[in-house]
Amino acid sequence: MTDLKLRRSVDQLRKWLLPGLSVKRWLSLASLGLVLFIIGLAIWVDLSPIFRLQQLVETVLRSITRVVPNKISGPLVLVTGLGLILLGLRRTVGSITEVLIPEGDEEELVDKLLTNKRLRRGPKIVVVGGGTGLSTLLRGLKHYSSKITAVVTVADDGGSSGRLRREIGGLPPGDIRNCLTALASEEKLLTELFQYRFKEGEGLSGHSFGNLFITALSEVTGRDLLRAIAATSQVLAIRGQVLPSTLEDVTLWAEMSDGRWVEGESKIAKAKGQIVRVGCNPPQPQATREAVEAIAAADLIVLGPGSLYTSVIPNLLSPEIVEAIARNSAPHIYVCNIMTEPGETSGYTVSDHVMAIDKVAGRRLFDGVLVQKYSPSERAQQRYHSLQSEFVKLDPERLAYLNCRAVLAKVMREDAETGLVRHDSDRLAAMLMRWYGRHKLD
Repeated sequence: MTDLKLRRSVDQLRKWLLPGLSVKRWLSLASLGLVLFIIGLAIWVDLSPIFRLQQLVETVLRSITRVVPNKISGPLVLVTGLGLILLGLRRTVGSITEVLIPEGDEEELVDKLLTNKRLRRGPKIVVVGGGTGLSTLLRGLKHYSSKITAVVTVADDGGSSGRLRREIGGLPPGDIRNCLTALASEEKLLTELFQYRFKEGEGLSGHSFGNLFITALSEVTGRDLLRAIAATSQVLAIRGQVLPSTLEDVTLWAEMSDGRWVEGESKIAKAKGQIVRVGCNPPQPQATREAVEAIAAADLIVLGPGSLYTSVIPNLLSPEIVEAIARNSAPHIYVCNIMTEPGETSGYTVSDHVMAIDKVAGRRLFDGVLVQKYSPSERAQQRYHSLQSEFVKLDPERLAYLNCRAVLAKVMREDAETGLVRHDSDRLAAMLMRWYGRHKLD
């Protein structure tokens, strides 16, 4: 064994004795049990075999020390015993690792246990939204806690989800699938499979495998979407849970400033007008009991990021969701989008986003709004300008008038080649956890 491998083995064995794994206490308890077992056995046989064994050991030890002085033989036997202990523990851990960890996964078992222990101690986080923004945030948050609940809109009626909704019925699985894969902690191949989109095949083209899987599971379970999501969560070994905000078949609608009435989530963004009012049919859909309970027990509630009118606000059209958020005394924060969305938030500032949520909820649901501190590069802004989109500007005076605190941070990731601007999963999650920590200390 090389020095590097030896040091690595000793380091891994040392980790087993770190606080938090509850290994030391059980090893000590087992050692105590072994001592009691030997004492009980000695009492049972009236000590006579033990006495003779002791005499034999003394005779052997005296013989050894006559040949090899005790200053040499003692340390030699000590080191040999320690080596056997380390070898035995290493082989034991290796055998367990071979069973529990898939081939090709280089992470040590003890590291996985330490990570799981740390994540189980994380706060209960509820994230409310939908679309790619929500899944982006979840990818970062899953490294801080395993007690995450994503409350997801089910108003999607476009793409693969929309086709399944029209042809088969039931609720659209697209946003739910994105959140499930974002929270997945194992089986990278399975995660990629769930995100796979068929490019060919009559009737299959454009469909996501994950959407088909969740829809099929829902049909098998008697159109029980919650059971289908729970089964999919087990397949992907997700950290946390994903819940639809409602189980009702809702259709989103929007009233435009020019008097038009647009129905359907996918049509609202394409309407190219200013949204005056938004709602859904049936009105005031009943929230899922599980979502309300998760919100009530949350240590941190995050709204967004995501499309304002088609991802975040649809969840707030359920009175129970709004009431549960308002009653929760934990820190609440809204993550504002970085860029405006054509046909939905064109020309919107940060305060416009805040007022839109306030209007739908009928009250303020968050303690602060997280805003990207620096604007994108000139190249990126030119690219978005051609798409009729721009950087969401901070207007501190109006925010002060609304009594809304702005939290400025660098949470953006810009693709150097394409100029695409997105929230950075790791930066965003880290900032939210720092804000939560500071808020908790106040």
